[in-house]
Amino acid sequence: MKTTDYIHINEAAANQVAEALAALLADFQVFYTNLRGFHWNIKGHAFFTLHAKFEELYNDASEKVDEIAERILMLGNQPENRFSEYLKVARVQEVSGVSCASAALDNVLETLSHLIKEERRIIALASELNDESTQAQISGYLQEQEKTVWMLVAWAKNECCKA
Repeated sequence: MKTTDYIHINEAAANQVAEALAALLADFQVFYTNLRGFHWNIKGHAFFTLHAKFEELYNDASEKVDEIAERILMLGNQPENRFSEYLKVARVQEVSGVSCASAALDNVLETLSHLIKEERRIIALASELNDESTQAQISGYLQEQEKTVWMLVAWAKNECCKA
């Protein structure tokens, strides 16, 4: 008895989508850890704003990690849980000791850009394989992240005007 038998997704298609989601899971795990570091280490005039924003972002990333892992399970696969394995697969790089607002924001925006690109690829794959649930899940992430990018860019421009 397999979940895919009941949700009417071809096992080969489910495996393809789950593999793409596994890479996204690894990227989100590294992103989450980077955000924690930014939250802990940020300094300067933007401390209060960014400290809170990074907490919001890492809480969101944590939720997405859980949702992605659960979707992998629904597709009949086993999500990875070892950070050593995430680092082998993730395209998001670990960063450490970042305390400068502009460096942290640059990293967040670059990471979100990467995640958006990968999510668009997963949506296309899931669409091709008739996996509407994965499409909907990842489309929701995409919508949130595009808004976050817009807001961070607007905020960063405002900060530049103060300098």
